[in-house]
Amino acid sequence: MAGTLTAHDRRVLMAVNAGASSLSFVGSGFIVLCYVLFKELRKFSFKLVFYLALSDMLCSFFTMVGDPSKGFFCYAQGYSAHFFCVASFLWTTTIAFTLHRTVVRHKTDVEDLEAMFHLYVWGTSLVMTVVRSFGNDHGHLGASCWTQTGRTGKAVHFITFYMPLWGAILYNGFTYFQVIRMLNNATRMAVGMSDRSYQLDARVDMKAVNRWGYYPLILIGSWAFGTINRIHDFVEPGHKIFWLSVLDVGTASLMGLFNSIAYGLNSSVRRAINERFWPEKLRKWFPNNSRHRNQQQDSELVSLKIQDQQ
Repeated sequence: MAGTLTAHDRRVLMAVNAGASSLSFVGSGFIVLCYVLFKELRKFSFKLVFYLALSDMLCSFFTMVGDPSKGFFCYAQGYSAHFFCVASFLWTTTIAFTLHRTVVRHKTDVEDLEAMFHLYVWGTSLVMTVVRSFGNDHGHLGASCWTQTGRTGKAVHFITFYMPLWGAILYNGFTYFQVIRMLNNATRMAVGMSDRSYQLDARVDMKAVNRWGYYPLILIGSWAFGTINRIHDFVEPGHKIFWLSVLDVGTASLMGLFNSIAYGLNSSVRRAINERFWPEKLRKWFPNNSRHRNQQQDSELVSLKIQDQQ
């Protein structure tokens, strides 16, 4: 299975890339559409999810362009995909930062930091994309225009993409660990004080936070094979492993779909869809489920302790 990729191998990679990127494009596009259609979702924290989904959608679009011909279009496709993919995982760090600042540090000024978030995400993505041009010569790499020729180009690509990526993974993991630990401590304290109302709020919060703890795993699952493939290609250039390339392309292209499910499809989105499109007569048959969803609403990312606190 190792060696130089054949024309058939490249066609397989292109098909995997196109299929997985299409799923991510649809998933992230759905979250963008929900933000546009439902005014009740336009709170600050879901606005961050919107920016994440928009970056994922554009990253998926430029990634699924396929194997473009050499020239200007090749450069545009490669750099655009790099820019929006970097922006995608950087937006996840702003969401983690927001949760940490509101839950752990009890700050209510996160909305004032929106301009700084934009400067941080788009500015860093632009710098990483420009620096990537050093030592790079775009061409064909099976599934997209993502080629680095020589060790210099490969090292620059690793520095401008995979190092920030794993930095984001470590930051998200550490941040969510602190958030979960604090809410766990709050739950134990409520149990010790026999405060039933606080216990109920803490249990609802923990249901949401337990899911947030898996968010760093999305980036790990999406880019672990890509990282291994890049390291292998740097150590043994010209010795491609086809099955590793398939896993690399497939999992990386699904990042937008994973993000849209984990970050976007929370109870707030489901309730907005239910109230807009679910007939009133049918909702009457499930009053308990409706009340349960309403109770969980305030513990989701859209409104966790930060909405309407300004």
